[in-house]
Amino acid sequence: MCGRYAIGKLQWWILQETFKLQQAATNLEPRWNVAPTQLAPIIRQRSDEELGNELAMARWGLVPHFWHKPLSEMKYSTFNAKAETAADLPSFRHAFRRHHCIVPAVGFYEWTGEKGAKQPWFIGLKDCDWFGMAGLWDRAEIEGTVIDSFTILTIPANDAMKRVHNRMPVMLRPEDCQPWLEPHTADIELILQGAPSDSLWIHAANKAVGNVRTDGEWLTQPGDGPQLTGLV
Repeated sequence: MCGRYAIGKLQWWILQETFKLQQAATNLEPRWNVAPTQLAPIIRQRSDEELGNELAMARWGLVPHFWHKPLSEMKYSTFNAKAETAADLPSFRHAFRRHHCIVPAVGFYEWTGEKGAKQPWFIGLKDCDWFGMAGLWDRAEIEGTVIDSFTILTIPANDAMKRVHNRMPVMLRPEDCQPWLEPHTADIELILQGAPSDSLWIHAANKAVGNVRTDGEWLTQPGDGPQLTGLV
């Protein structure tokens, strides 16, 4: 599962070089607490006649192309999709076949413990300043408005991640991201094997990350809130 993640201070030029983006630069604001329903950057193949990739802002929580009712009537969660079943489920199968994307991140959060005393953890890849999470995107028109949206694919947790949760996103090193963007040629089984246990780092995060209104790099460090860390 992946319910919060951080883009951090990832800069446009890094994504431009990695994915050979041919478009005007986008100002990526530092973000350390991205939550479902918020807009976030994704990398996808261009949908026009031009070849190559593009960065686009999309809603986290996939809205299937066939959905035309108000978003408030969507009563099921689509911010994650199980890699084992996404190719067959009506909400995801169109995107799985045609619309792959990469969700750039510097880390993601997961929680352990009992309700009221949960401890968040921040997880990333060793020896990588950032990584890509394999995702799917789709486009729907609702009440005259076109909405691009995405989901993050998850797989069973590796041995390291099992200490925190039984599932994890598909984490790809920057140099391994491009094949996922090409659904007709991608070695999907290989890509969806995910990151090995010895490639992960996991450390405690600030409990304030549970509040979607909070943001800041201090959320990635242990603590109960900014008043204890001295950071705002």
